[in-house]
Amino acid sequence: MSNPSILILPGDGIGPEVMAEVKKVISWYGAKRDVQFDVSEDLVGGSAYDAHGTPLHDDTMAKAQEVDAVLLGAVGGPKYDALDFSVKPERGLLRLRKEMDLYSNLRPAQCFDALADFSSLKKDVVAGLDIMIVRELTSGIYFGEPRGIIEEGNERVGINTQRYTESEIDRVARSAFELAMRRGKKLCSMEKANVMESGILWREVVTEVGKDYPEVELSHMYADAGAMQLCRWPKQFDVIVTDNLFGDLLSDAAAMLTGSLGMLPSASLGAPMANGRPKALYEPVHGSAPDIAGQGKANPIACILSFAMSLRYSFDMGAEADRLEAAVEKVLADGVRTADLLGEEGVTPVTTSEMGDAIVSALDASL
Repeated sequence: MSNPSILILPGDGIGPEVMAEVKKVISWYGAKRDVQFDVSEDLVGGSAYDAHGTPLHDDTMAKAQEVDAVLLGAVGGPKYDALDFSVKPERGLLRLRKEMDLYSNLRPAQCFDALADFSSLKKDVVAGLDIMIVRELTSGIYFGEPRGIIEEGNERVGINTQRYTESEIDRVARSAFELAMRRGKKLCSMEKANVMESGILWREVVTEVGKDYPEVELSHMYADAGAMQLCRWPKQFDVIVTDNLFGDLLSDAAAMLTGSLGMLPSASLGAPMANGRPKALYEPVHGSAPDIAGQGKANPIACILSFAMSLRYSFDMGAEADRLEAAVEKVLADGVRTADLLGEEGVTPVTTSEMGDAIVSALDASL
């Protein structure tokens, strides 16, 4: 049997730095757990534009379609702000999501006990928080047609179209229900059915899908109310499913409940391939942070936890994912902190590379 295959796309800014720490973890699994991966590497975003004049070369896209999982760092930076919209670094990421048909975006928001004081909310509100937002990723207002900027009379008009089919809602709803079945059997669907026809359809389809999952407690909430409730008492939720736009907003809001964007991974999953594994792309929620690139200040934990998600969702290695997540928690409990997590007494400041080394040491201690 061939080894699982991974395509690494470090990207721009801090992407290569945080991905270097993931490579350490992958090497550890090969050396200490005899878990071997066939790893290849390529360019995406601004680095791909610099090399090829496009944010994602066709050959790279073809590789992404063939591997078991793609690990991506981050894309973008001010260097590319003046580029035409069609070749901006972010278009490479959007192309990966669209052409791989990665319709289900899993964004966990977990607050480690050691970091509860870093949240803007009170400690008792966020301590122990562990929720999952499932965001529809390949349709909705980011992809709907018509779109563009047109001339209308004496002024310009910007147009974006919110569009969903029943089948698009059905499949992301089912992925959320399946996830809820493996967690707390509780799912909240968020939309704006009070003012948007797409929201009405969303609620109707999710309700119908729910009939196939009678064990899951399904609730509905308007997305703006959901944002308020995430700030008021986030632990009332377990799994949240929502559309592309609201999922983008709500998951970033939930991210900050945990204290740092540098802590949060994500998984984007599609339909099963011939081997039964879903097409998948894993990436940290944070951006390319060009202001700290190359300074050893970046937190690699989100990227490392994204690899942990790949172990769980792409490679059926749930126990090894638990091991890696526990190693991260142990390091944080020991007071090891990158620059984004400083501010309390008694902690040990470390660089990006040193944080990766600490997590590998914790993995060693787990044996």
